[in-house]
Amino acid sequence: METHFIRKSEFDWLSKANGVAVQIKEANYLQDASNYNLFMSLVKSRSNEKDLNCRIVVVDKLGFVVADSSGTVLNKTIMNSQVFSALSKKDKAEKAPDQPIMTAAVSVVDKNDKNKILGAVILSANIEDIYTSLDKMKSQVYLLSLVASLFTGLISFITSSFITKPLKALMKFVQRITTGQLDQKVDVVGKDEIAELGNAFNHMAEQLQRVEQSRQEFVSNVSHELKTPLSSIKVLTESLIFEENVPVEMYQEFFQDINSEVDRLNNIISDLLTLVRLDQREIPMNITNVDLTEMTQNILKRLVPLAKKKEIKLIYESHKDITAEIDEVKFTLALSNLIENAIKYTPNGGEVKVIVQSDVQDAFVTIQDTGIGISKKEQSKIFERFYRTDKTRNRETGGTGLGLAITYKTVVMHNGSIQVESEEGEGSTFIVQVPLRHAWKGALR
Repeated sequence: METHFIRKSEFDWLSKANGVAVQIKEANYLQDASNYNLFMSLVKSRSNEKDLNCRIVVVDKLGFVVADSSGTVLNKTIMNSQVFSALSKKDKAEKAPDQPIMTAAVSVVDKNDKNKILGAVILSANIEDIYTSLDKMKSQVYLLSLVASLFTGLISFITSSFITKPLKALMKFVQRITTGQLDQKVDVVGKDEIAELGNAFNHMAEQLQRVEQSRQEFVSNVSHELKTPLSSIKVLTESLIFEENVPVEMYQEFFQDINSEVDRLNNIISDLLTLVRLDQREIPMNITNVDLTEMTQNILKRLVPLAKKKEIKLIYESHKDITAEIDEVKFTLALSNLIENAIKYTPNGGEVKVIVQSDVQDAFVTIQDTGIGISKKEQSKIFERFYRTDKTRNRETGGTGLGLAITYKTVVMHNGSIQVESEEGEGSTFIVQVPLRHAWKGALR
C-alpha cells in the first residue's frame, strides 16, 4: 500500500510541476529578465497555494538557481541526478530515502521550440499525510486481523471435531486391517474429500481381500497339483512293496508311471518358479529385433507332429515380413503355449489357423481353432493360475495348468495384451498384440 501511495504521489507532483513549468514557459521568464519581479512573485505565490504548499526552485539550463520560493539557494548551482534528468527532458519524481519528502523535477522548454530546454522546475513537498493515513490503516488492519484470527480459531475449533471424527474412525479400521482383519468397510456419508478417502479405503480393503483370497486359492491349487502326482507315486510304490511275486513287466510298467508322475512334478515346479520370477521381474528381458513371421513358422514346424497325430490341419497366413523388438525366447514360449493348447483342445480332423499381421505401431498374432470353445463366464478367468474350464481335460492333455498364466505374464512384460473370443462348441480365437518397438523404462536401453 505504501508503494501504491508513493507511486500515485509521484504522478501527482509531476503533474503539478508541469503546471508551474507551463506558466514559466508561457510568460517567457527564463529568456526575458525584465519581468524578473513578476517571475519571483509567481514562484512564491504558487508555492503557498493550497493545492501545492511546497517549495519551488527554478534553474536555468546550466543548473543555476534563478528562483527559489524559500530564497535559501538563490544564485547557486544545483546539478544532481534529478535536475540533470529534467534538463535532459526526462521528468523525474522521487521520495527522499529516509524522509517524507517528495521531489519532482520537470523541464521548461522554449515555447517557440519544443526541442530547446531553457531550464527546470523542482518541487519539494512534505508527504507526511501519506504515512499518517498508512498508520491509521495499519491499526485497522491489525484490529481486523486480530478479529479474523479469533473468528477463524473459533470456527476451526468448532469444525475440527467434524473433520477429525471420521478420520479417527478411519484410523481404527486401518489398525484392524494391519492386524489381518481384512473384512472392514467404512460407512461413507456425503461427497466431500473425507467421503472420497473413505471410498478409497473401502476399495483398498476389497483389493486386499481379493489378493488374500487369490493367495489362499493359489496355495490350495498348488497343494492339490502337487498332491495328485505324489498320491499316484505312493499308490504305485505301495503296490510294489506289498505285492508278492510281482512280475518284471509290472515293475517296468509301474516305474514308467512313477517316472511320468515325477516328470509332471518337475514341470509343475518349473512353471511355478518361472511364474514367481516373472512376477518379481527377476528374469531379464533380452530385447532384440526378431523376424516375427519366421519365428512363428519355426514354432509351427515343431508342432506339426503333434497336429498330425490328431489329423489337425495347421494353416499359416501372413502377407509380409514383420520385425518386432521382443525377447525371442520368452515370446516363443508364449506363442507355443497358445498354439499347442489350440491343437490339444481341437478334436481330431479339426483346424488350427495362425495369422501374423501388423499396423504402423503393433504386431498381431491370431490363433484360431475349431475346438471345444470356452464359455463366456470363464473367458475372464482362463489366465489365472491352475484355472481349468474342464477339471478333467487338463489331466488328459498333460498340462500343468500354468501355461496360459505364463503366456499372459510374458505378453504383459512386452507391454502387450491378449484378447480371447470363443463360443462353446465352435472354437476359440486368441489375439496377441505387442508393440513393434519395445517401450524401455525411462526411454533408455
